[in-house]
Amino acid sequence: MSKKYFGTDGIRGRVGVYPITPDFMLKLGWAAGMAFRKMGACKVLVGKDTRISGYMFESALEAGLTSAGADVMLLGPMPTPAIAYLSRTFQAEAGIVISASHNPHDDNGIKFFSGKGTKLPDELELMIEELLDAPMTVVESSKIGKVSRINDASGRYIEFCKSSVPTGTNFNGLKVVIDCAHGATYKVAPSVFRELGAEVVVLSAQPNGLNINDNCGSTHMDQLQAAVLAEHADLGIAFDGDGDRVLMVDHTGAIVDGDELLFIIARDLHERGKLQGGVVGTLMSNLGLELALADLSIPFIRANVGDRYVIAELLERNWLVGGENSGHIVCFNHTTTGDAIIAALQVLMALKTRNEGLAQSRQALRKCPQVLINVRFGGGESPLEHPAVKEASARVTQAMAGRGRVLLRKSGTEPLVRVMVEGEDETQVRSYAEELAKLVTEVSA
Repeated sequence: MSKKYFGTDGIRGRVGVYPITPDFMLKLGWAAGMAFRKMGACKVLVGKDTRISGYMFESALEAGLTSAGADVMLLGPMPTPAIAYLSRTFQAEAGIVISASHNPHDDNGIKFFSGKGTKLPDELELMIEELLDAPMTVVESSKIGKVSRINDASGRYIEFCKSSVPTGTNFNGLKVVIDCAHGATYKVAPSVFRELGAEVVVLSAQPNGLNINDNCGSTHMDQLQAAVLAEHADLGIAFDGDGDRVLMVDHTGAIVDGDELLFIIARDLHERGKLQGGVVGTLMSNLGLELALADLSIPFIRANVGDRYVIAELLERNWLVGGENSGHIVCFNHTTTGDAIIAALQVLMALKTRNEGLAQSRQALRKCPQVLINVRFGGGESPLEHPAVKEASARVTQAMAGRGRVLLRKSGTEPLVRVMVEGEDETQVRSYAEELAKLVTEVSA
């Protein structure tokens, strides 16, 4: 049985604490269907990744939606961003993804998109939550929803991804290794890159319901690194289980993370005069990204960790590009949410435009040393509120004179304070981190 609820694109609040069971999915489908129907005629797209529990939860969700009078269109295994795109294409009221992203196969969860491919409006989320506590009723027989399957969903999404690069783009002569994590990209990703002319070697594209993210994909890069070297490939591309995160490997086998990919995309847009505003990162984005963008006079701001917060900042500022070092990259000039395939294509286009390899292109971003020390405290008042800790943090920040930063934050799951210092001099960074960690330990005693 699946252990967790998971879904930063979807329902918040109380729904987040429910265990994922068939009973819950049935009730959630009904509650969502009832809420969507209040908007008028109701058509809902449902997709999933490749984990085995998806079949069971898809059936339960389908039953709940149709019992509320919603028509359901099934997509089968498809990347999460594909559901966001197809919800717009089919003018549905909503899109639903059954997925636990980069988690193991025995987790599962659900994400919701509006008919515009964005997060649900807050009032609709609240309505669904309230309906979860209401008695479940079935609409009269003549109003029960119908179910159909979209058989050309993969082809539509492949063409959409290809449309994110200029017409006539050809990656002839480029050899890439793609790791699909035995997940939702296993069909579409190889086709996208092959149809654009690249020579493609495919890894981890034989899902059996139990092997998603299992020592493969963007959370386990060893296999891809070895394959790039063995195949003498130009680069490697790793997706996560639901296709909204991407990391890469250059021809030397070195991992290229989300900060570096985000920089390559942003620099290309900037050089072509198409970067609208600046770039949104997170509290965990490497300082090197901020400094490299500053050298190009590109504004940079940090959001809280999580794609929801990155997207919110982009929308508020009307900017186009943002992302996380985990590889969740948002390109609003092409789509409405993080899309790993589209982000990878933008990187390849940037390399092609500059006539550079990935190893060369990443060199303009010099990642700063980062030291993270976890300090356990016994509960009660947070050590972060202690005047001595605040004073020391401010002093260290001032001493680094804009070329370093301090981040002190409580863990959301354990009684830990995470002490992180980042800067250009590794010895100095480690010294500052150890000093602050010692102080946090002392005031916690």
